[in-house]
Amino acid sequence: MKLDISDIAADFPDFRVAAVVARDLAIPAGRPAGLDALIGDRETTLRARWAGMELSQIPGVAAWRAAYRAFGIKKTSYRSSVERLVKNALAERPLPAINPFVDCYNAVSLAHVFPLGADDLDKVTGDIAFRHARDGDSFQDMAADGREDPPKPGEVVYADGEKVLCRRWNWRQDQRSLVSADTRRAVVTVQANGWGDLEAAVADLTDLLARFCGATTAVTVASAAAPVVDLSQP
Repeated sequence: MKLDISDIAADFPDFRVAAVVARDLAIPAGRPAGLDALIGDRETTLRARWAGMELSQIPGVAAWRAAYRAFGIKKTSYRSSVERLVKNALAERPLPAINPFVDCYNAVSLAHVFPLGADDLDKVTGDIAFRHARDGDSFQDMAADGREDPPKPGEVVYADGEKVLCRRWNWRQDQRSLVSADTRRAVVTVQANGWGDLEAAVADLTDLLARFCGATTAVTVASAAAPVVDLSQP
């Protein structure tokens, strides 16, 4: 399997993405107490770190607002996944318990202010890419009971060989490849766009996935200098 960002690398030369392939997963049925406490600590730390600041002043949020504007997204209803998480945490709305795998990568997103997303590798077809939308792209919105909602021309998407996995770069995922308690192998993308410590976020993620989901992980990074990379996977 390859990861390809070459279609957008010229327009977004600061974009770097780490693909973390996780295998041998044993995702618990509920959120472990240790993970729950860790998330609570991170929410508290985030509120202390960014207290009194507008969302637009937080560097990790500002970087993605700029990227969204660059491919034509101006509506405030369309924000990066990390902005939604940060906004909720600042408003003291607890991170919802989805499943421990998702909760782990959301905890990393909060701590490092990066967008992260994951897909069940057994539900992914062919290679994966961050690219501009194409005619015929299929997207089934996870937040709208799987309603078909194809991307707009020029929109940056994350896709496999047959469908869009995430619209508006990192806004919302397709329902067909979501990670569930039955997932045994997955790929997580950790996305940086000119701000933050990508390597630290990846180290944090691999640690949490090993501790709470039994994962064995392999990491590959794509950038403008190396836009097409082979992913290590089982």
